[in-house]
Amino acid sequence: MIKKFFLLVQKSFKYLARLLISFGFRQNLINSLINLPRYFRDKKSWLKQGGKINKEFLMLNDFFSESGVCSGEYFHQDLLVAKLIHQNKPKKHIDVGSRIDGFVAHVASFREIEVIDIRALSMKNHENIKFLKFDITEKFQFPKTDSLSCLHAIEHFGLGRYGDRINTLGYLLALDNLISMLEKDGVFYISFPIGRANEVHFNSQRVFNPNYFLNLKVVKKNLNLIRFDYVNQKGDLNCQKNILDFLDNEKYGCGIFTFKKV
Repeated sequence: MIKKFFLLVQKSFKYLARLLISFGFRQNLINSLINLPRYFRDKKSWLKQGGKINKEFLMLNDFFSESGVCSGEYFHQDLLVAKLIHQNKPKKHIDVGSRIDGFVAHVASFREIEVIDIRALSMKNHENIKFLKFDITEKFQFPKTDSLSCLHAIEHFGLGRYGDRINTLGYLLALDNLISMLEKDGVFYISFPIGRANEVHFNSQRVFNPNYFLNLKVVKKNLNLIRFDYVNQKGDLNCQKNILDFLDNEKYGCGIFTFKKV
């Protein structure tokens, strides 16, 4: 009888969930409502076995979740570029604007990395992470390096999203400074959203046609593309591809470019 009651309640919640979605409510809230009967059923079973409860936290979205996420732009780019740096063993590596708790952490697990970002970083000292708060679009005597990365960051420069000043040429100013930091024969890893046309999604990001980026004067003059990888909209990594492979088969993705300075 009790089991039938819980099934009826859950069925009612699912109906309510579909109704709420139609009015624009978020999926996480809907899942919480659907899983609420499961929570009360589990709690009753716990108490029946003599278990004690000191505090209650309604963790309603984890019953059917996977153990983690092994796909997507950040997952693949962070691991791939960290692996390439490990293989290349540069004398020095500097990063600009990449994710601290992803890519930077991966690299810091096996070597020192210097990080530049316009955003502050609240961090106790870590022996392998050196941090400088600075706007990469500004003029500055940046340190030289034989290895440099800027992952999923350049598309934001100048849009104001992270407290930076509005500048329609922000990405070009940053690119000039990044390339000037790189020593001859140095390796530059950069990633950003790519598509068939250049777009601005204000104030979130830019999307670049990969051929547009490769034909920028500062890129053509100073950099030689030695590797192109991309993550497609499904979150799958496509390694060592030709630009045409992306343009012929995809509308949007994350391009991961490896350059050498000439």
